[in-house]
Amino acid sequence: MPLLLEPTAHEIKEEKLYAEMGLTDEEFNKIERLLGRTPNYTETGIFSVMWSEHCSYKKSKPLLSKFPTNGKRVLQGPGEGAGIIDIGDGLAVAFKIESHNHPSAIEPYQGAATGVGGILRDVFSMGARPIALLNSLRFGELDHPRTKYLLEEVVAGIAGYGNCVGVPTVGGEIQFDDCYKGNPLVNAMCVGLIKHEDIQVGKAKGIGNTVMYIGSATGRDGIHGATFASEELTDESAEDRPAVQVGDPFMEKLLIEACLEVVKCDALVGIQDMGAAGLTSSASEMASKAGTGIELNLDLVPQREQGMTPYEMMLSESQERMLIVVEKGREQEIKDIVANYDLEAVEVGEVIEEQQFRLRFKDEIVTDVPVDALAEDAPVYHLPSAQPKQSDQKPASLTIDDPNQILENLLKQPTIASKEWVYSQYDYQVQTNTVVQPGSDAAVLRIRGTNKAIAMTTDCNSRYLHLNPKGGGQIAVAEAARNIVCSGAEPVAITDCLNFGNPDKPEVYWMMQQATEGMAEACETLSTPVISGNVSLYNETNGTSVYPTPVIGMVGLIHDLNHVTTQEAKQVGDYVYLIGESTNEVSGSELQKMLLGYYDGEAPQLDLEVEKARQKEILKAIQSGLVQSAHDVAEGGLTVALAEKVMTTQFGLHIELEGQELAELFSETQSRFVLTVKQVNADRFEAQVNATRIGTVTNDGKLSVSFNGENVIRQSVDYLTDHWKGALPCLVKSKA
Repeated sequence: MPLLLEPTAHEIKEEKLYAEMGLTDEEFNKIERLLGRTPNYTETGIFSVMWSEHCSYKKSKPLLSKFPTNGKRVLQGPGEGAGIIDIGDGLAVAFKIESHNHPSAIEPYQGAATGVGGILRDVFSMGARPIALLNSLRFGELDHPRTKYLLEEVVAGIAGYGNCVGVPTVGGEIQFDDCYKGNPLVNAMCVGLIKHEDIQVGKAKGIGNTVMYIGSATGRDGIHGATFASEELTDESAEDRPAVQVGDPFMEKLLIEACLEVVKCDALVGIQDMGAAGLTSSASEMASKAGTGIELNLDLVPQREQGMTPYEMMLSESQERMLIVVEKGREQEIKDIVANYDLEAVEVGEVIEEQQFRLRFKDEIVTDVPVDALAEDAPVYHLPSAQPKQSDQKPASLTIDDPNQILENLLKQPTIASKEWVYSQYDYQVQTNTVVQPGSDAAVLRIRGTNKAIAMTTDCNSRYLHLNPKGGGQIAVAEAARNIVCSGAEPVAITDCLNFGNPDKPEVYWMMQQATEGMAEACETLSTPVISGNVSLYNETNGTSVYPTPVIGMVGLIHDLNHVTTQEAKQVGDYVYLIGESTNEVSGSELQKMLLGYYDGEAPQLDLEVEKARQKEILKAIQSGLVQSAHDVAEGGLTVALAEKVMTTQFGLHIELEGQELAELFSETQSRFVLTVKQVNADRFEAQVNATRIGTVTNDGKLSVSFNGENVIRQSVDYLTDHWKGALPCLVKSKA
């Protein structure tokens, strides 16, 4: 019998209905050439999601090729659900970061929650047990009710999903700038632990093997989600709420446990989650990677809604679903395993020799296209680029009258202020492996059964990229590595989430080129290959783009638990050291924003070789047991870094500085660190590290900074802590 009244192939072509799905005329013509005919409605929808930027990276692929992806510890690079690095003892760590920006702008709670669910599936589909979640968030200024609503709901969504699923949310970062007002960024990262022998890949191998479906039934939520993520946001985007999926963390928990048991069964051939483009992407990509074909019977797909069409089933992005390939004849073994978790494994198709993606529905073939046409033959665009025009105006000069008041106000800026209001909503102790909880430079988790730990962080200062995309890209990688080193870990590898505006605009594409080039150079120099990642483009609202925001998720290895280091001062009498010289670099700084309300001028400079040398020196000193605490100098400059070393402690600091006041106190000069060292270790430390002793840890609870012999800052640490901790809750609750 005929299918529901869907447009005919002729109508799709003549009325250009494909354009509503995100395909251009040229792309539709290419599909016709690949097929030798005009695609039907379901096939057109399938091509539209598989050829979307979100799935195919058709506009970013040329830039991604710059990244170094190999290294001595890399077991799995880009191309699978997550990248994997070797940490010794037959163990490995899988990790990846992904965006859920557009859904979070429209439906913030579910957008953020399903972002967490999706990144979890990317990791456990590799066979790894998720052990940690992190995030990187961007919002507009907190002077608008909509921004406060987005912040509250996104944080609640992350907490609601992560806490229920039983994976600790241990770290992250948040920045606030007006450019994100209409288009918040919600990037979620997951880290998992795996034995080498349990590593899985998403391949549909073995002609005749069975394709099985595990998890939630398919509904109409998330249809065309990949296409939605590949378009700019407009005032009408709220009408796209059906493109936002709905998550069920309790189902996800069952799915995690079931899949981790399934991967230990030798009947399993391949596994992949149904993420962006749902059943379409998982099935076609698994077949394409294996050089096979796949045939599905859509009548067998579990459905939670009546009368679903092939188009709806194939484009749905319903959550908590996995696709697996099993050896023919061993299906019952898989069914028995998942039944222990109150789940059902359903046979929905088979691997075929002919390299086709074939779908049957009600005794008809409704799709029959070459697998590689979907997964490999998407167009690749080399877009035009043009450097944005530079302002002819010289940067406004900054002057500071009262360093005490400047410091107090900086600590109240939402980007610098304590994020305790956020992370207190997260369960960061579940699984009981968290050694360093949120609030320090990097989170640290021990690896049970070993004396090792892993450190992890997310970082990106988009203001620097706004002023200098290449330099800012380098700084994003370098700052992540600084945070890892300050925790006592060796930086090992990164995952990235490239958040940019509309790449069809030459100025935006130029920024993408510059940023990825800078990131690649930093990764090469610091020996941190890119092993996974995500591209999120079209982050614009009514034509206004977010700042370039290539978020870096980095993981490092702590070889001995005794090396674990945090940022807080540890005992009275310890010496305070500054590594690195300060220069007058306040463009793109928190101080410039606070005093002027905008950013201009030259972003801080970075010498990658100097960065590398300092990180190695500091890590060696930490591993030698000479360092009590370590913290990098970042937003707000040296005085903020000093305050952060003693806030929440009972200690104070007595600091003596020389030089130019603005630069020394508030510049955001790169490659700088503040360390504390026991007096008894001072000589050995100074022999190893090129550092300047600038003060002492005290017991008076005061942050005292003298400049050229004159006291310029003297503040109660408790007073500063109150302002720093209270700023974000106060801003969120205010009615302004």
